[in-house]
Amino acid sequence: MTQRLLSLAQLVALPVEPPRFLQMAAEVGCQGVGLRLLPSAPGGVHHALAERPELLRETLAAVRDTGVRVLDLEVVRLGADFSLEPWRRFLAIGEQIGGRHVLVAGDDPDEARLTDSFARLCEAAAAHGLTADLECMPWTAVADVRTAARVVAAADQPNGGVLVDALHFARSASTLQDVAALPRARLNYVQVCDGRVPGPDTVEGLIFDARCERLLPGEGGIDLAGLLGALPDDLPISIEIPSESRARELGHAAWARQVVEATRRLLAAL
Repeated sequence: MTQRLLSLAQLVALPVEPPRFLQMAAEVGCQGVGLRLLPSAPGGVHHALAERPELLRETLAAVRDTGVRVLDLEVVRLGADFSLEPWRRFLAIGEQIGGRHVLVAGDDPDEARLTDSFARLCEAAAAHGLTADLECMPWTAVADVRTAARVVAAADQPNGGVLVDALHFARSASTLQDVAALPRARLNYVQVCDGRVPGPDTVEGLIFDARCERLLPGEGGIDLAGLLGALPDDLPISIEIPSESRARELGHAAWARQVVEATRRLLAAL
């Protein structure tokens, strides 16, 4: 089997600041990390490197010292009032720390306007050597893989991508055929976890599970083997398995080790 790059997503240890998080990823054998530099919702926990020069310097030193790369940066939300100006510093910081991909959420119900916003974000990201990867989430305007693929194709930017998250895939109207139909050039990484199937029947429940309590591969009902089988076998894997309850009990470092070990078992069984 092709050796995959494994990346530890920030949600696994959201309160841990980037320098220590990079060290944690190195300790558990990951080659990459995802960093939450902007909140996913107003007031959400994030690590504002653009506003904290000392933390930025420490993060750059940790990238250099650990050899762990920054795979992705979170999160740009495309709403009806999207403007590029608030995001330019974020993109510049992403380039400075060696980031590869920007996670994008689509909140604008006007698909034509959303497509235009995504295209403009792609153009700005390209100037910093970054891709823009549109993630489908069932409570957003980009609710399934087909919608994400349609927006990215219509935007027609070479650095535009579709991001498939196992939990959102399983809880949306997406199919394995939708995933298999995605062009290789539109895929930069995949987010892996497990979860209950069917999931919660409320938006609040879906968001809570996604942000706070996912399951290790094998603990839930997601067809992870089928999903990974529908994707290229060299696609980097972002291990996004937050569990606030287990992280409190075990500590973030021990929980990070568990999520990586469980992901390795999944890959070995494929």
